[in-house]
Amino acid sequence: MIGMFIGNPAYPTYQVFLAVFIAALLVGVAMPAFIRMMKSGGIGQQIRADGPQRHLVKQGTPTMGGAVMLLGVFLTCLVMVPWSPELVCAMVAMLATGALGLFDDIESVAHKRSLGLTPSQKMAGLVVISVTFCLAAVNWVGIPPDVRFPGGFTIDLGVLTTTIGSGPSAFRIPWLYIIFVFLLMAGLSNAVNLTDGLDGLAGGTVMMAMFGMAMVAFRYGELPMAAFAGAIAGACIGFLWHNCFPASIFMGDTGSLALGAAFAALAVLTKTEIISLVMGGLFVAEALSVMIQVVVFKRTGKRVFLMSPIHHHFEKLGWSENKVVIRFWIISAAFVALGFALYFQLR
Repeated sequence: MIGMFIGNPAYPTYQVFLAVFIAALLVGVAMPAFIRMMKSGGIGQQIRADGPQRHLVKQGTPTMGGAVMLLGVFLTCLVMVPWSPELVCAMVAMLATGALGLFDDIESVAHKRSLGLTPSQKMAGLVVISVTFCLAAVNWVGIPPDVRFPGGFTIDLGVLTTTIGSGPSAFRIPWLYIIFVFLLMAGLSNAVNLTDGLDGLAGGTVMMAMFGMAMVAFRYGELPMAAFAGAIAGACIGFLWHNCFPASIFMGDTGSLALGAAFAALAVLTKTEIISLVMGGLFVAEALSVMIQVVVFKRTGKRVFLMSPIHHHFEKLGWSENKVVIRFWIISAAFVALGFALYFQLR
């Protein structure tokens, strides 16, 4: 029946909405079996000893639920839309970063500590993934190496480009744009990872950001990319059924790093790199809170926040976990709405 839907060009929006539904159903139905498997194997989340004390009860909660989410997104896209070069690039970037996160989760579980791979190991992996993605986007998909701002202002980051060969088969290496894409992908991956600290927080905020990116991709004329974003939003919905407070499963770095990379990939492939930073404003705030805390503490010995990332600051103020999560969802939705409004100023 799904195959019949694919061939109907009259109402392409149905494919995006159906992708949301299918991914939500796949992930929601498959997750209980995955949870049982993790429990039987004694594979659980390691909680920070210096974190909020009430989080210690979460020690041992099954993790790596992001693996089911990524599988759900892949299968949904496999049956819903034809695979364009853009979709291939985005999917490979997401799955490769998910694999990096999986190694991180396995390392964390194996050594019974809240930290997995070292920062340098993570960064090396993100460098390889982001550079490969950028070169494929520029040379295979044909994405221009520039950055566009609302209001029509554009910065050309292709001014420092090495060209190998000539003619249509020429291979371009836009050095400045490669650096920019790395910063965007590594930044958003780690920002979503930092946001994943409360039950339902990362899943809900990524869901909203992906609904926004689905609208952007659809307006951009990329139906496969819109379905991809919709499938991720749907996977988040299916995941939230089991991740809402008190969580039965965590997505782990397998999910958070991959979803951040998918967000960055969508931004590059729809030429909304700056808009994505507005839509993902909550993720940016979470990352900035950590950076500010570290810099100020090293220089002055004082803390700006009671604890970072900033969602823990509000917990320390006495907000319940659910209150923090719901209010951060609202803030995230506002950022997505603002970003989508600014998107219309790009043209």
